[in-house]
Amino acid sequence: MQCSNCILDDEGCTTISFNKDGVCNYCTDYELNYNSELIKQKFSNENLKNIINSIKNDGKGKKYDCLLGVSGGVDSSYLAILCKEYGLRPLIIHLDNGWNSELSVINIQNLLTKLQFDYKTHIIDWEEFKQMQKAYIRAGVIDIEALTDHAILATMLKMAKDHDIKYVLSGFNYATEAIMPKGWTWKKEDWVNIKDICEKNGFSGFKTYPHLSFYKKLFYNFMLKLEVVKLLNFIDYNKEDAKKKLIAHYDWKDYGGKHFESVFTRFYQSYILPRKFGVDKRKAHLSNLILSKQITRPQALEEMKKPICDEKVLSEDKAYVLKKLGFTENEFNTIMHFKPTPHNHYKTESTYWNNYFKLVKIIKKVTFR
Repeated sequence: MQCSNCILDDEGCTTISFNKDGVCNYCTDYELNYNSELIKQKFSNENLKNIINSIKNDGKGKKYDCLLGVSGGVDSSYLAILCKEYGLRPLIIHLDNGWNSELSVINIQNLLTKLQFDYKTHIIDWEEFKQMQKAYIRAGVIDIEALTDHAILATMLKMAKDHDIKYVLSGFNYATEAIMPKGWTWKKEDWVNIKDICEKNGFSGFKTYPHLSFYKKLFYNFMLKLEVVKLLNFIDYNKEDAKKKLIAHYDWKDYGGKHFESVFTRFYQSYILPRKFGVDKRKAHLSNLILSKQITRPQALEEMKKPICDEKVLSEDKAYVLKKLGFTENEFNTIMHFKPTPHNHYKTESTYWNNYFKLVKIIKKVTFR
């Protein structure tokens, strides 16, 4: 069954349900949580001015007043432009995990050359990261990208601490990313899960991989009081308009898909997800655009008739990814046919958080007797 409002359906999504009008729970949640008057008030123009002023005031006397991670994709690139327009002084961070496409490197260079922001690249040890990705593929868990996302978060928080930066800017936005079916991703910050998956599937030699332990997260959150700001939520963010501006003024070129600036991500979303897990992330990406009124439902359905990725590119990507990771085609194809394994089959951080909240509850009781 497919939602009558967006294009999500029950294929590959076990957490979807529909009301009597055929509208899915993700659409009703969107209206309640992301399109309510309360949310609109929170992300008002007045509050945007307040947060910009707070960032500037905190950065007085410092070299940088905020930190921004840039991948070369639309959202983070457009956020860099906003920083320039708002008069912010960000330190730009890029994480190189070994999978950057040539186009993404060019896009980042063109953008930052024109914006003239300071720019640091953190290069992950390839041999270590390769073994972690291979372990994840062997494990059969769905969110292989958690390895990159976790490293990005850990790197950015460390950089913020090292440079005395309070505000970390995030390209996440409700307009294009609010909807993502449960079960299609895992908690990116869950180092316990990452470590257990890797160790039980052939890799335990962690040496340089940037990671956030449970206690390090508590330190960042409560001692350093770092704040993550999602600036794109404060504006009427339109993805196509952002692309046009990037193309017209910053020599930016389109990748043809969300997060396709990474060769591995392109292969993961175009091959691994649909063939092993029955998941086509375009359904979520396009549904977000429908709900934010950037495209119509008929336009989204027409887009879904196209292949996720050109077959020639996909074939080349498969050969490249397998060679780079050190899989034989037979070995990889065999793994692809194994039944998927849920992330919570492995250890998770939930026990740590449960114990933490129990402790906080006890302390409050003792304190307020």
